[in-house]
Amino acid sequence: MAAYFIAQYQVTDPALYAEYQQGAGPTIAAGGGELVSFDIGAETIEGEPPGPQTVVLKFESVEAAKAWYNSADYQAVVGKRLSASNGFAVISQDMNFGG
Repeated sequence: MAAYFIAQYQVTDPALYAEYQQGAGPTIAAGGGELVSFDIGAETIEGEPPGPQTVVLKFESVEAAKAWYNSADYQAVVGKRLSASNGFAVISQDMNFGG
């Protein structure tokens, strides 16, 4: 079942975030992921988001998404995103009805 890594945040340090992007980009394909959406001005229609920047990555499964996230290559750069932005990230399954 497909799984999606979804992050929404506000970039507070554009220079550091640019370093993150350069390092993180190659890890996505290497981890079996696909960039589905990258939007620096996503429109909020409900609630209070941390910021307008939204990223959606698609993986084969939750396990594949977690393997990418926890990989040495991604962990080597994710701290830059965490330091350069305020927000959150989730992994969501394609269809999970909890049954």
